[in-house]
Amino acid sequence: MHWLAYVFLTIASWGLYGVFLHSGQIAMKDPVFGRYKAFLFVGVAYFIFAVLAPLALLKLQGSDFNFPSKGLWISLFAGILGAVGAFGILLAFGAKGVPQVVMSLVFAGAPVVNAVVATWMHPPKDGLAGVPWQFYAGILLAAIGGCMVSLYRPSPAPAATARATPPAPSTAVR
Repeated sequence: MHWLAYVFLTIASWGLYGVFLHSGQIAMKDPVFGRYKAFLFVGVAYFIFAVLAPLALLKLQGSDFNFPSKGLWISLFAGILGAVGAFGILLAFGAKGVPQVVMSLVFAGAPVVNAVVATWMHPPKDGLAGVPWQFYAGILLAAIGGCMVSLYRPSPAPAATARATPPAPSTAVR
């Protein structure tokens, strides 16, 4: 069950990803290019965690640095898919998508795509007849859940309006 700790780490990280990505985009204070600036720093973070860290681990653990062509290209394609997905999230935010809705749809839809494609790539021995009904029910429930979270999300509090504050009365003795 040690793997479950890593699953929860990923759930927490990816669950926070969209909110902080949107916040970073807004904090760039650039309505035209803010999303691209935020995405640039996502790339910097990926370079640190997905390039430098594995290189150090491979070196420290004595890897032979042999990368078979098939594994290299499939892994590169996976990285491209991840980057395109992250960029798609930013584009959705830029098109007025609300983080709660965007991320709920992404995290409800992505497991469905993953389950269908993984089943297609690695079919059960009995073909589609070997797929239990609960699999299909799970796909339906994920889709319904994503829609419900999007449709019934809580409304944010209204933005505070700036009011002029009257000056405090002077207590100085004249």
